[in-house]
Order: sequence, then C-alpha cells, then structure tokens
Amino acid sequence: MVTYFSEDDIKGIALPERFTFPFFYEPHLLTQLAAKELQSYLENHTDLNHNFGLEVGQEGMVIGKMFGVLVVQDKHGQLGYLSAFSGKLAGTNSHVRFVPPVFDMLTEDSFFLRKVQTVNQLNREVETVESNPEYIRLKEEIEIAENSSDTEVVNQKASNKTRKQERKNYRETMRSMLSKEDYDKLEAGLIKESISDKKLLLSLTAGWQAKKEDLQQQILPFQQEIDRLKQERKERSAALQEELFNEYYFLNKDGQRKSLGAIFSETVFGKPPAAAGECTTPKLLQFAFQNDLKPLAMAEFWWGASPKSEVRKHKHYYPACTGKCEPILKHMLAGMELDDNPFLTNQGEGKSLEIVYEDDSFVVVNKPENMLSVPGIHISDSVITRLKTTMTDIEPIVIHRLDMATSGLLVVAKTKEAHKHIQRQFLNHKVVKRYTAVLSNVITQDEGEINLPLRGDLNDRPRQLVCFEFGKKSVTKFKVIERGETTTKVHFWPLTGRTHQLRMHAAHELGLNAPIVGDDLYGISAKRLYLHAAHLEFMHPVTKEVMKFEVKEDF
Repeated sequence: MVTYFSEDDIKGIALPERFTFPFFYEPHLLTQLAAKELQSYLENHTDLNHNFGLEVGQEGMVIGKMFGVLVVQDKHGQLGYLSAFSGKLAGTNSHVRFVPPVFDMLTEDSFFLRKVQTVNQLNREVETVESNPEYIRLKEEIEIAENSSDTEVVNQKASNKTRKQERKNYRETMRSMLSKEDYDKLEAGLIKESISDKKLLLSLTAGWQAKKEDLQQQILPFQQEIDRLKQERKERSAALQEELFNEYYFLNKDGQRKSLGAIFSETVFGKPPAAAGECTTPKLLQFAFQNDLKPLAMAEFWWGASPKSEVRKHKHYYPACTGKCEPILKHMLAGMELDDNPFLTNQGEGKSLEIVYEDDSFVVVNKPENMLSVPGIHISDSVITRLKTTMTDIEPIVIHRLDMATSGLLVVAKTKEAHKHIQRQFLNHKVVKRYTAVLSNVITQDEGEINLPLRGDLNDRPRQLVCFEFGKKSVTKFKVIERGETTTKVHFWPLTGRTHQLRMHAAHELGLNAPIVGDDLYGISAKRLYLHAAHLEFMHPVTKEVMKFEVKEDF
C-alpha cells in the first residue's frame, strides 16, 4: 500500500518537524508531491469505473470524491505515502493503491452482512403483508368508506339545516293565518319532522361508523403483523448499529483502541453521524498505525465535479471535516506533536482599531482583517473587548458582526435605545451595506443578482451549504468595477445577512463560481481574505439624520 518516493524527487526537501494540524494547514512539499502523483494516477487509470463528472458527455450519477495522502516513514527510514478515498469508490471499498476502510462492512460473511440479511428479510416480510390482495382490498374499502361517510354526513347536515330554516319560515308565515288550535297542531307536526331529521342523521352516522369499525376489525390482523415486523426490524437495526459502533475501533500511535461509539458518546452528538470514520484521514492513520509506519504529514484534495450543495473545487486542498473527523482524530492523534492550531492564535494582536465616528449613541469602527467582532471561545481580544477598555462608563452592545477575516465598517451601540433602533433597521433591511471583494476568476457578467438559499453544514461547521429545501433566503447584488488578467474586483450588496453569504455566493458554481481571493474555506488561502465592508448607511436613532460612512479597502 505504501508508494515510495524516488530519492531524486525528494532530494533537498526537509521532513516536517511536526504532524499536520488537520483542520487548517498549508500542504507540506512532500504531501504536495504525493498528491500530484496520486492525481496523475487518477487521470491515467480509467478502470476505476467511477463517474467523477470530469468527462464531457459521460452519463450516470456524478459523484466527486475527497482523496487523501499521508506521508509516512517505514521502520527502515524510507519515505513514501499512503492513499485513500472517502466512503466507497465505484460501490466498493477495495481498490489497488488505496488503503482499506477502518472497518469493512462489505467483507464476505461479516457479522454486519449476516445481520443485515435478517433486517432485509424483515423488510421482505413487511412487503409481503402489504402486497396481500385482501389487505389492499380492505385498505381501499376503508378509504372509500371514509370519503363516502364524510360526504353523506356533510350532505345530510346541510339538508337538515335547509329543512330547519324552511320550517322556521313556514312557522312565521302561518302564525298569523291560523287559529291557536290549528297552529299548535302545525307546530307538533313540524317538531316531529325535526326529530325525524335528527334521527336520520344519527342513523346515517351510526351506520357508517359500524361499517368502518367492521372493516377495521377485518384489517386489524394485517396491521398488527406489519407493526410487529416493523418493531422487530427497528430493534434489530438499533442492535446492529450499536454492535457496529462497538466493533468499529480506531488506533493511536500508542496502540490504544477506542470504538466509534465510545468516541462520539463524549460529544454533543451522543452517537456517530452517518458515514463517520469513512473519511480519508482516519483511514490513512489507521493503516499506518497497524503497519508500523510513522505518519509525518497529511493532505486532502477534492477530485471531480463540485457537488450541487457545497463548494468543492477540482484538485483544491481541504481540511478534515469537523463534525465527523474531529472527535475521531482527537483520539488518533493523541500524543503526537502537531503544528500549531491557528484557531488558538490571536491573529488580531498588534493591529489597531480605527474609530471612524463616535457620538453618544453609537460608534463606527474600521475593523482590521483577522480580528474578531466579539470574543471567541479561545480568544477574548475583539472589537467589543477593545471598546470596553476605552468606554469604562458604558457597556457597548453589538448590533451586527463581520467575519473575523473580513475588514471594514462595523457599528456598535452605546445605549440600549440606540441598539434597538439600529438593529430594527438591520432586521427590516433598511441599512445599506456595500462590500468590495477581489474574486479569483474573471467573470463575464457586469452586474446581477445571486439568489441561493443557505444553511449550515452540520457535519463541517462553520461551512455553509446551498439548500433549496431547508436553506434560508439569501440574496446578493453585485457589480464589476475592475477586471484583471486572472481576477475581478466587484462591489457586493447583501440584501440578506446569512453566515458566509458573500463568500458562498462568490464561490458556488450556481453563483459567480469565483471564490474570493484568500478564502481558506471555499477557495485558496492567501495573506488575507480580500473582502472589505466599505460602505454603511443607516438612520441616526436620535436625530433621524441619514448617516453615511465609507472606508476604502487597502487591496
């Protein structure tokens, strides 16, 4: 499984001092070399029988894949790398050159396949009962009875109501025309009619109820058998899943084993999400630990067409996912010296916070890139904490936020009244916001509107997904202001305020298909994210004057 480097290829390349921090990294030269070789292999081996969506006119379901490489050193000191893919490739786990899964559920005569057969047998038994002609006939008769009874009862009630009104009108007409004795006789007859109508309605309702109850009694044995089979299927599936979680274990460098179930029992999930453990990095590390190989560095890249929901670019490097991989890698990397976690480093340290405007109601600042708007889990330094140190007599209140990587205008309230007033303007879309961004491709449109609903990726926060079923409405207007040889400078006007809205609308293939330069989540990292909140316009909460602020970007 190890693909060894040639001495000439790696000559002069220093070994990594520490293992890659998997959730934010620049690929080491050795992993870049390994990835390039693996990509060449993928380009030249067309016998994988997997549709990556890279060939024009290719039919069938397109499924791009995350691939990973792990640079390792064997016990003789030789350097090479391992290769892996996420999930399955062409419906199978077994492929030449790639490490096997941590736990192969498709192994012949495995406990998983044996017990899945029992679950599948229960599925077939449910289908047999549900396809029984007598069961189908009874279901149809019950549906007909329900519809017919509803219709006839409604019609009878309407008829009774009409007849009641007719009797009332008749009484009023005859009251002055008949003697008391004759009117009393008339009234007695009308009362009998009323009683008769009520009896008819009761009889009709009771008749239909009896018929439906009889049909329900006839279908009951079928339904009880279906419920029994489904309950047994549910219990066996849950037991199989629990057994799988316990048998599915991961190693670390010290040979310590920990099951998938135990790993996720310590998280907010409580149990593993779907496909946990099938990503590339856990596969690679498991094989290395099992075969006395020392892991030195890792990298993951996307191969194939971008999926419709998320932003994945062909051949681009990506970090390991947080939802499924982070808990597993916490165990697998225990005791290994890792590169520094950048999320624990205050990237705003040493940067100044410019006050653009201040009065008794609010303050407007020009936030530098890579400074938090509010304190984070690990870093307290932020716009708010800095303002608090200078405003000792008041408590500044956040009205809106900018992503840490985004620079530009941010307004902070100094009173509760100002906060309420300006926040209402944000909620009612009365605030004018304009951003400037540099995109990583040349786009042909001069201006337009992007409307792609967004929701969070629960398995890989803080990344966002385009989701037309559950996503929140997200609308952005844009206008090109300058084109370069490989980039485009644009103005963005976000008409909604979703997380990563501008970054997703720029990067997604249904948007501009041009990630913002320096976007380490949806594009390629650079010295900074080239996104700046340049213009802000809203009504003053006290004077009602329209306040306009503008700070030009420095890129």
